[in-house]
Amino acid sequence: MEIRRGLCYHGCNSTLGAVKTISAYLIFISLIAIVLTVRDKNAARRGARRVRERTLLAVSALGGSGAMLLTMLAVRHKTRHAKFMAGLPLMILAQVLICLLVFNNSLAVSHYSVETGKINGEIVLAVVTDLHSCDYGDGQSELLDVIYSEAPDAVLLCGDIFDDELPPHNATTFIRGVSNKYPCFYVSGNHEFWSGEADEFKELLTSYGVAVLEGTTETLDVRGERINISGIDDPDTDRYASRSVPFAEQIRLLSLSIDSGIYTVLLSHRPERVRELLPLKPDLIVSGHAHGGQWRLPYLLENGLLSPNQGFFPKYTNGAYTFGDTVLIVSRGLARESTAVPRVLNRPEIVFITLE
Repeated sequence: MEIRRGLCYHGCNSTLGAVKTISAYLIFISLIAIVLTVRDKNAARRGARRVRERTLLAVSALGGSGAMLLTMLAVRHKTRHAKFMAGLPLMILAQVLICLLVFNNSLAVSHYSVETGKINGEIVLAVVTDLHSCDYGDGQSELLDVIYSEAPDAVLLCGDIFDDELPPHNATTFIRGVSNKYPCFYVSGNHEFWSGEADEFKELLTSYGVAVLEGTTETLDVRGERINISGIDDPDTDRYASRSVPFAEQIRLLSLSIDSGIYTVLLSHRPERVRELLPLKPDLIVSGHAHGGQWRLPYLLENGLLSPNQGFFPKYTNGAYTFGDTVLIVSRGLARESTAVPRVLNRPEIVFITLE
Protein backbone atom coordinates (compact mmCIF):
# COMPACT_ATOMS: atom_id res chain seq x y z
CA MET A 1 0.00 0.00 0.00
CA GLU A 2 1.38 3.38 -0.98
CA ILE A 3 0.14 6.81 0.14
CA ARG A 4 1.30 10.01 -1.57
CA ARG A 5 0.50 13.56 -0.54
CA GLY A 6 0.56 16.89 -2.31
CA LEU A 7 -0.41 20.44 -1.27
CA CYS A 8 -1.65 23.61 -2.90
CA TYR A 9 -3.24 26.81 -1.58
CA HIS A 10 -6.17 29.07 -2.43
CA GLY A 11 -7.32 32.48 -1.26
CA CYS A 12 -6.07 34.79 1.50
CA ASN A 13 -9.08 35.44 3.77
CA SER A 14 -8.57 35.93 7.51
CA THR A 15 -10.93 34.57 10.10
CA LEU A 16 -13.07 36.87 12.17
CA GLY A 17 -12.03 35.04 15.35
CA ALA A 18 -8.34 35.56 14.64
CA VAL A 19 -8.86 39.23 13.79
CA LYS A 20 -10.75 39.87 17.05
CA THR A 21 -8.15 38.11 19.18
CA ILE A 22 -5.19 39.79 17.51
CA SER A 23 -6.89 43.20 17.60
CA ALA A 24 -7.61 42.93 21.32
CA TYR A 25 -3.99 42.02 22.01
CA LEU A 26 -2.60 44.82 19.84
CA ILE A 27 -4.82 47.38 21.55
CA PHE A 28 -3.59 46.19 24.94
CA ILE A 29 0.12 46.20 24.07
CA SER A 30 -0.23 49.53 22.21
CA LEU A 31 -1.71 51.20 25.29
CA ILE A 32 1.24 49.98 27.33
CA ALA A 33 3.63 51.33 24.68
CA ILE A 34 1.92 54.75 24.74
CA VAL A 35 1.96 54.97 28.53
CA LEU A 36 5.63 54.00 28.79
CA THR A 37 6.67 56.45 26.06
CA VAL A 38 4.82 59.39 27.63
CA ARG A 39 6.12 58.43 31.07
CA ASP A 40 9.71 58.35 29.79
CA LYS A 41 9.24 61.72 28.08
CA ASN A 42 7.93 63.31 31.29
CA ALA A 43 10.73 61.71 33.31
CA ALA A 44 13.30 63.18 30.92
CA ARG A 45 11.82 66.65 31.38
CA ARG A 46 11.87 66.39 35.18
CA GLY A 47 15.21 64.63 35.44
CA ALA A 48 13.44 61.72 37.15
CA ARG A 49 14.08 58.01 36.79
CA ARG A 50 13.74 56.98 33.16
CA VAL A 51 12.11 53.96 31.58
CA ARG A 52 14.89 51.65 30.43
CA GLU A 53 15.46 51.54 26.70
CA ARG A 54 15.46 47.77 26.75
CA THR A 55 11.97 47.88 28.30
CA LEU A 56 10.74 50.15 25.51
CA LEU A 57 12.28 47.90 22.89
CA ALA A 58 10.83 44.79 24.51
CA VAL A 59 7.31 46.26 24.45
CA SER A 60 7.88 47.23 20.81
CA ALA A 61 8.99 43.70 19.95
CA LEU A 62 5.84 42.32 21.59
CA GLY A 63 3.65 44.31 19.19
CA GLY A 64 3.67 47.88 20.49
CA SER A 65 6.11 49.21 17.90
CA GLY A 66 3.53 51.09 15.83
CA ALA A 67 1.96 52.90 18.76
CA MET A 68 5.36 53.67 20.25
CA LEU A 69 6.71 55.17 17.03
CA LEU A 70 3.66 57.38 16.56
CA THR A 71 3.78 58.50 20.19
CA MET A 72 7.49 59.34 19.97
CA LEU A 73 6.87 61.44 16.88
CA ALA A 74 3.87 63.15 18.48
CA VAL A 75 5.66 64.14 21.72
CA ARG A 76 9.07 64.54 20.05
CA HIS A 77 10.77 61.93 22.16
CA LYS A 78 13.89 60.02 21.03
CA THR A 79 13.43 61.33 17.50
CA ARG A 80 17.22 61.69 17.20
CA HIS A 81 17.89 58.13 18.30
CA ALA A 82 18.53 55.92 15.28
CA LYS A 83 17.90 52.89 17.47
CA PHE A 84 14.23 53.92 17.63
CA MET A 85 13.65 55.98 14.48
CA ALA A 86 15.16 53.31 12.23
CA GLY A 87 14.62 50.28 14.42
CA LEU A 88 10.90 50.69 15.06
CA PRO A 89 9.87 50.87 11.35
CA LEU A 90 11.94 47.76 10.66
CA MET A 91 10.30 46.07 13.63
CA ILE A 92 6.84 47.01 12.35
CA LEU A 93 7.61 45.53 8.95
CA ALA A 94 8.89 42.29 10.49
CA GLN A 95 5.83 41.99 12.73
CA VAL A 96 3.44 42.48 9.81
CA LEU A 97 5.22 39.78 7.81
CA ILE A 98 5.18 37.39 10.77
CA CYS A 99 1.46 37.95 11.34
CA LEU A 100 0.70 37.28 7.69
CA LEU A 101 2.58 34.01 7.92
CA VAL A 102 1.58 32.79 11.38
CA PHE A 103 -2.09 33.74 11.24
CA ASN A 104 -2.64 33.02 7.55
CA ASN A 105 -6.00 31.30 7.29
CA SER A 106 -6.23 30.95 3.54
CA LEU A 107 -7.62 27.67 2.32
CA ALA A 108 -5.12 24.84 1.84
CA VAL A 109 -5.87 21.95 -0.50
CA SER A 110 -4.22 18.60 0.19
CA HIS A 111 -4.12 15.66 -2.21
CA TYR A 112 -3.55 12.04 -1.23
CA SER A 113 -3.16 9.07 -3.53
CA VAL A 114 -3.94 5.64 -2.06
CA GLU A 115 -3.20 2.51 -4.04
CA THR A 116 -5.48 -0.51 -3.79
CA GLY A 117 -5.97 -3.74 -5.69
CA LYS A 118 -9.73 -3.63 -5.16
CA ILE A 119 -10.43 -1.19 -8.00
CA ASN A 120 -9.00 -0.95 -11.51
CA GLY A 121 -9.44 2.75 -12.31
CA GLU A 122 -9.39 5.94 -10.25
CA ILE A 123 -11.96 7.38 -7.84
CA VAL A 124 -11.55 10.87 -6.39
CA LEU A 125 -13.12 11.70 -3.04
CA ALA A 126 -13.39 15.17 -1.49
CA VAL A 127 -13.25 15.29 2.31
CA VAL A 128 -15.00 18.24 3.96
CA THR A 129 -15.03 18.39 7.72
CA ASP A 130 -15.38 20.89 10.60
CA LEU A 131 -16.88 23.64 8.48
CA HIS A 132 -18.74 24.85 11.60
CA SER A 133 -20.89 27.00 9.34
CA CYS A 134 -17.94 29.34 8.74
CA ASP A 135 -17.91 31.94 5.98
CA TYR A 136 -16.03 31.12 2.78
CA GLY A 137 -17.04 34.05 0.64
CA ASP A 138 -20.21 35.04 -1.17
CA GLY A 139 -22.31 31.91 -1.58
CA GLN A 140 -19.42 29.88 -0.05
CA SER A 141 -17.70 30.38 -3.41
CA GLU A 142 -14.17 30.09 -2.05
CA LEU A 143 -14.84 26.54 -0.94
CA LEU A 144 -17.22 25.49 -3.70
CA ASP A 145 -14.95 26.74 -6.49
CA VAL A 146 -12.15 24.50 -5.25
CA ILE A 147 -14.44 21.47 -5.23
CA TYR A 148 -15.86 22.31 -8.65
CA SER A 149 -12.36 22.65 -10.10
CA GLU A 150 -11.32 19.26 -8.73
CA ALA A 151 -14.57 17.56 -9.88
CA PRO A 152 -14.53 14.70 -7.35
CA ASP A 153 -16.64 11.57 -7.75
CA ALA A 154 -18.15 12.05 -4.28
CA VAL A 155 -18.02 14.41 -1.32
CA LEU A 156 -17.51 13.01 2.19
CA LEU A 157 -18.89 15.22 4.97
CA CYS A 158 -17.15 14.10 8.16
CA GLY A 159 -19.05 15.97 10.85
CA ASP A 160 -19.34 19.44 12.41
CA ILE A 161 -20.53 20.85 9.12
CA PHE A 162 -22.98 22.79 11.28
CA ASP A 163 -22.10 24.57 14.53
CA ASP A 164 -23.78 24.81 17.91
CA GLU A 165 -23.38 28.62 18.07
CA LEU A 166 -23.04 30.05 14.56
CA PRO A 167 -26.27 30.13 12.50
CA PRO A 168 -26.61 27.33 9.91
CA HIS A 169 -26.86 29.60 6.85
CA ASN A 170 -23.30 29.14 5.59
CA ALA A 171 -23.41 25.37 6.05
CA THR A 172 -26.76 25.14 4.28
CA THR A 173 -25.49 27.28 1.40
CA PHE A 174 -22.49 24.99 1.00
CA ILE A 175 -24.63 21.83 1.11
CA ARG A 176 -26.98 23.25 -1.49
CA GLY A 177 -24.06 24.13 -3.75
CA VAL A 178 -22.33 20.76 -3.56
CA SER A 179 -25.19 18.26 -3.27
CA ASN A 180 -26.69 19.08 -6.66
CA LYS A 181 -23.42 18.20 -8.42
CA TYR A 182 -21.92 15.25 -6.55
CA PRO A 183 -23.02 12.27 -4.45
CA CYS A 184 -22.61 13.34 -0.83
CA PHE A 185 -22.24 11.24 2.32
CA TYR A 186 -22.50 12.62 5.85
CA VAL A 187 -21.77 11.62 9.44
CA SER A 188 -22.46 13.79 12.47
CA GLY A 189 -19.93 15.61 14.62
CA ASN A 190 -20.10 16.51 18.28
CA HIS A 191 -21.17 20.12 17.65
CA GLU A 192 -24.27 19.02 15.78
CA PHE A 193 -25.31 17.08 18.88
CA TRP A 194 -24.33 19.98 21.15
CA SER A 195 -26.67 22.23 19.18
CA GLY A 196 -29.62 20.04 20.11
CA GLU A 197 -30.59 20.02 16.44
CA ALA A 198 -28.75 16.96 15.13
CA ASP A 199 -31.96 15.34 13.88
CA GLU A 200 -33.11 18.54 12.17
CA PHE A 201 -29.74 18.89 10.43
CA LYS A 202 -29.96 15.28 9.22
CA GLU A 203 -33.43 15.87 7.85
CA LEU A 204 -32.19 18.98 6.04
CA LEU A 205 -29.30 17.04 4.53
CA THR A 206 -31.61 14.24 3.46
CA SER A 207 -33.85 16.79 1.73
CA TYR A 208 -30.86 17.78 -0.41
CA GLY A 209 -30.17 14.16 -1.34
CA VAL A 210 -27.23 13.68 1.03
CA ALA A 211 -26.82 10.12 2.33
CA VAL A 212 -26.84 10.32 6.13
CA LEU A 213 -24.85 7.43 7.59
CA GLU A 214 -25.69 6.19 11.08
CA GLY A 215 -23.89 2.88 11.43
CA THR A 216 -24.89 2.15 7.83
CA THR A 217 -23.22 1.50 4.47
CA GLU A 218 -24.03 2.84 1.01
CA THR A 219 -22.60 1.74 -2.34
CA LEU A 220 -21.01 4.23 -4.74
CA ASP A 221 -20.77 3.27 -8.42
CA VAL A 222 -18.24 5.24 -10.47
CA ARG A 223 -17.51 4.42 -14.11
CA GLY A 224 -18.02 0.71 -13.57
CA GLU A 225 -16.11 0.70 -10.27
CA ARG A 226 -17.87 0.06 -6.99
CA ILE A 227 -16.83 1.04 -3.47
CA ASN A 228 -18.71 1.12 -0.19
CA ILE A 229 -19.09 4.26 1.93
CA SER A 230 -19.80 3.47 5.58
CA GLY A 231 -20.32 5.92 8.41
CA ILE A 232 -20.85 6.20 12.13
CA ASP A 233 -22.32 8.98 14.26
CA ASP A 234 -20.15 10.94 16.65
CA PRO A 235 -19.93 9.21 20.07
CA ASP A 236 -21.90 12.11 21.55
CA THR A 237 -24.96 10.38 20.18
CA ASP A 238 -24.88 8.55 23.52
CA ARG A 239 -25.14 11.83 25.47
CA TYR A 240 -28.00 13.53 23.64
CA ALA A 241 -31.49 12.47 22.72
CA SER A 242 -31.67 11.83 18.98
CA ARG A 243 -32.94 9.37 16.44
CA SER A 244 -29.52 7.65 16.32
CA VAL A 245 -28.87 4.31 17.94
CA PRO A 246 -26.01 4.04 20.50
CA PHE A 247 -22.44 4.29 19.28
CA ALA A 248 -21.56 0.70 20.22
CA GLU A 249 -24.64 -0.60 18.42
CA GLN A 250 -23.62 1.32 15.29
CA ILE A 251 -20.23 -0.39 15.38
CA ARG A 252 -22.01 -3.75 15.59
CA LEU A 253 -24.22 -2.86 12.64
CA LEU A 254 -21.19 -1.85 10.60
CA SER A 255 -19.57 -5.20 11.32
CA LEU A 256 -22.52 -6.77 9.51
CA SER A 257 -22.53 -4.42 6.51
CA ILE A 258 -18.82 -3.98 5.72
CA ASP A 259 -17.70 -6.41 3.03
CA SER A 260 -13.93 -7.00 3.00
CA GLY A 261 -14.12 -7.91 -0.67
CA ILE A 262 -15.23 -4.39 -1.64
CA TYR A 263 -13.11 -1.31 -1.04
CA THR A 264 -14.67 0.40 1.98
CA VAL A 265 -14.30 3.99 3.14
CA LEU A 266 -15.45 4.63 6.72
CA LEU A 267 -16.47 8.13 7.81
CA SER A 268 -15.86 8.79 11.50
CA HIS A 269 -15.65 12.30 12.94
CA ARG A 270 -13.17 11.56 15.72
CA PRO A 271 -9.74 10.16 14.82
CA GLU A 272 -8.83 9.29 18.41
CA ARG A 273 -11.47 6.52 18.34
CA VAL A 274 -9.69 4.76 15.47
CA ARG A 275 -8.72 1.71 17.57
CA GLU A 276 -12.40 0.91 18.10
CA LEU A 277 -12.98 0.90 14.34
CA LEU A 278 -10.00 -1.16 13.19
CA PRO A 279 -11.72 -4.52 13.92
CA LEU A 280 -14.21 -3.58 11.20
CA LYS A 281 -11.30 -3.76 8.73
CA PRO A 282 -12.21 -0.80 6.51
CA ASP A 283 -9.66 0.06 3.84
CA LEU A 284 -9.77 3.78 4.55
CA ILE A 285 -11.01 5.86 7.50
CA VAL A 286 -11.49 9.62 7.08
CA SER A 287 -11.86 11.95 10.06
CA GLY A 288 -11.61 15.55 11.24
CA HIS A 289 -12.42 16.98 14.70
CA ALA A 290 -8.82 17.68 15.73
CA HIS A 291 -8.47 21.04 13.88
CA GLY A 292 -4.85 20.22 13.08
CA GLY A 293 -3.84 20.60 16.72
CA GLN A 294 -4.75 24.32 16.56
CA TRP A 295 -1.20 25.68 17.02
CA ARG A 296 1.34 23.96 14.76
CA LEU A 297 5.06 24.18 14.07
CA PRO A 298 5.61 22.45 10.72
CA TYR A 299 8.37 19.83 10.84
CA LEU A 300 8.70 20.26 14.62
CA LEU A 301 5.14 20.04 15.96
CA GLU A 302 3.28 18.64 12.94
CA ASN A 303 0.32 17.35 14.97
CA GLY A 304 -0.09 20.61 16.83
CA LEU A 305 -0.17 21.58 20.46
CA LEU A 306 -3.69 20.78 21.62
CA SER A 307 -6.65 18.86 20.25
CA PRO A 308 -10.17 18.11 21.52
CA ASN A 309 -10.29 14.74 23.33
CA GLN A 310 -6.56 14.17 22.71
CA GLY A 311 -5.15 16.86 24.96
CA PHE A 312 -1.66 18.29 24.62
CA PHE A 313 0.65 16.97 21.91
CA PRO A 314 -2.09 14.97 20.17
CA LYS A 315 -1.36 11.96 18.00
CA TYR A 316 -3.90 12.08 15.17
CA THR A 317 -4.61 15.57 13.83
CA ASN A 318 -3.21 16.00 10.36
CA GLY A 319 -2.24 13.66 7.56
CA ALA A 320 -2.16 9.93 6.88
CA TYR A 321 -1.59 7.11 9.38
CA THR A 322 -1.32 3.41 8.55
CA PHE A 323 -2.65 0.56 10.70
CA GLY A 324 -1.84 -2.66 8.87
CA ASP A 325 -4.15 -2.71 5.82
CA THR A 326 -6.18 0.30 7.02
CA VAL A 327 -5.29 3.92 6.26
CA LEU A 328 -6.53 6.79 8.44
CA ILE A 329 -6.54 10.24 6.83
CA VAL A 330 -7.29 13.19 9.13
CA SER A 331 -8.18 16.59 7.73
CA ARG A 332 -7.30 19.76 9.63
CA GLY A 333 -10.82 20.92 8.83
CA LEU A 334 -12.29 24.26 7.82
CA ALA A 335 -13.14 25.98 11.13
CA ARG A 336 -12.08 29.63 11.13
CA GLU A 337 -14.18 32.25 12.91
CA SER A 338 -15.85 29.61 15.09
CA THR A 339 -12.65 28.82 17.03
CA ALA A 340 -12.10 30.41 20.44
CA VAL A 341 -8.43 31.05 19.66
CA PRO A 342 -6.87 31.70 16.23
CA ARG A 343 -5.18 28.95 14.24
CA VAL A 344 -1.40 29.34 14.26
CA LEU A 345 0.61 28.04 11.28
CA ASN A 346 -2.40 25.84 10.68
CA ARG A 347 -4.31 26.68 7.54
CA PRO A 348 -7.85 25.35 7.17
CA GLU A 349 -7.87 22.42 4.79
CA ILE A 350 -9.94 20.54 2.27
CA VAL A 351 -8.66 17.09 1.32
CA PHE A 352 -8.92 15.18 -1.97
CA ILE A 353 -8.15 11.46 -1.97
CA THR A 354 -7.52 9.57 -5.18
CA LEU A 355 -8.05 5.81 -4.93
CA GLU A 356 -6.08 4.13 -7.68
